[in-house]
Formats: sequence, C-alpha cells, structure tokens
Amino acid sequence: MSKIVIALGGNALGATLPEQAVAVKVTAKSVIDLLADGNEIIVVHGNGPQVGIINNAMAALEKTDPKQGFTPLSVCGAMSQAYIGYDLQSAFLEEMEDRGMENVPVCTIVTRVMVDPEDPAFQNPSKPIGKFMTEEEARAFSEKTGNPVHEDAGRGWRRYVASPMPKEILELKAIRSLADTGHLVVCCGGGGIPVYPIGGGHHFKGAAAVIDKDHCAELLAERLDADQLIILTAVEKVCVNFNKPDQKALDNLTPEEAKMYAAQGQFAPGSMLPKVEAATRFAESKPGRKAIITSLERAVDALHGITGTIISK
Repeated sequence: MSKIVIALGGNALGATLPEQAVAVKVTAKSVIDLLADGNEIIVVHGNGPQVGIINNAMAALEKTDPKQGFTPLSVCGAMSQAYIGYDLQSAFLEEMEDRGMENVPVCTIVTRVMVDPEDPAFQNPSKPIGKFMTEEEARAFSEKTGNPVHEDAGRGWRRYVASPMPKEILELKAIRSLADTGHLVVCCGGGGIPVYPIGGGHHFKGAAAVIDKDHCAELLAERLDADQLIILTAVEKVCVNFNKPDQKALDNLTPEEAKMYAAQGQFAPGSMLPKVEAATRFAESKPGRKAIITSLERAVDALHGITGTIISK
C-alpha cells in the first residue's frame, strides 16, 4: 500500500456551484479508483473560482448591509474549504456505496497554513482567483477596486493576489492522526488558509493571499512521509512548447531536467509552473519518492506507469 497525497486541479471542481455538483462525481470516481487499488489517500484541492465567488458575494452583502463589514480573503478561504469539502465528502461516500465497497470514513479538516509576512510574494501578486473577465471588464474592475488584474494563460483576465510559500501546516497532527486511522482526509483546501504569527506567540492573523495548492500539497506529502504526490490537472502529460507546432509531451523527468525546462520558461506561471516546481521538490526531498502530473481521468493509469509525467531521481 502506498500513501498518496492527491492535489486536485480546478477542473476537478468546476467553476460554479452547479458545475461543482457534477464535477465532484467524476472526481470521486478517480479518487476512489486509487483508494480501491489499496492506497491510503489524502486529498488537497484548489479553490480559485470558488474563493473568488465567495469574495464577490461577501462584497455584495457588505454593500446591501453595511453592518456586515468587510470579509477578509482568509475567511472566504475557510468558507470555500468547508463547502468544497462537503461536496467531496458526499461524492466520495456515494461512490463507495455505489460500488458496494466498505465505507472508508471521510472527513474534511479546515486547515490553516502558516506563511511568512515578509515573503516577497506579497509585493508581486501572482495567483489568479475568481471569474474570468474580458480585458475591458478586468481593467474596469481594477480601477474600481484597486486589485491587480492580469491575463491568465490565454484563458481570459482575472484578479491576482499574493501567493506566498507555505511554511507549516498548523492542523498537521490532526490530519496525520486521521490518515493513520484509515480515514480518507480532505485538507489544505485552496492551499490552506494563509495565516502568520503575531505578538511573538501562538496567535495567528489571516493574510490576504491564496497559497498555491500544489506547493501546499507537496509540503503536506513531505510532512506525512508520503510515497507519492499525484497532481491532477486538465492535461494527461506535461508538455514543452505547449500549444505550438512542435509541442512535445514528457513521460519521465529527473528533477534536474524539470528545473532546466522551468528555467527556459516552458511552463506558465500560475498554471503548470507551480505543479512542476512542487513535483520536483517532492522528488528531491527523499530517495524513492515519486511525483506524477496527469489528468484526472488517467490517475490510476498514471500510478501504474501507463501515462502521465513522472518526476523522480
């Protein structure tokens, strides 16, 4: 049996509430396939569209009811963890029941992740959140709110926030305890709720940021001493010269090769780059560890070496 941390990409959840209700059923099939294969599974998921939707909704509420006050992005992140976890838990349990499997207990841990308030990322917002906009809509939004906007990997324009690196997972002991006692754990949603220590003690304050879920999944995989990190996304394999006539899919990479391609600018920031960086870091962290990047639908095949991009020493 392998201990596997799975990082679910945005395509695993959809971009709206109705889309999520459908998407999690497809996601559950792949995750339960891995569970049925005899593996211990811990799931981390993104929350880019969802946290943006919640943030917009809370901003609208503030306008209609000023007594509500401003809702910090960290609180929006906590809300997204709970409602995404609710949908994933339900879908996982239903999938197990549909297969006649013995139910593995499933739980969601609302997870705080410590960041460094001096992280340079706070000076260079790089993480897209919320809905896609046209350039005109995005510039109007930026002028109105003061939030930076950028074009997102050819898919449209979005709001960007800081994406600091995760330092510690504050609920790690609870996650480890549940995983070790046979639970399928959903945690570190959206990369975790970013917090930083204040007052020199154990008090923490939420940060206006979104931690990249792939980097957080990698840190979690290290801390749990996982055997494999599987990053599930919209494509079956990592490619160089992506969307160009000479596009080439990559089957196996050493950490050194992955770093070389990254240095060449082959991977889009905020998209494939953090996935490759996280996979590379995990592969380097301990002998025998392996990271896989593949599509949601091909997860089991990738685990058995049939497809996907494998990064290992």
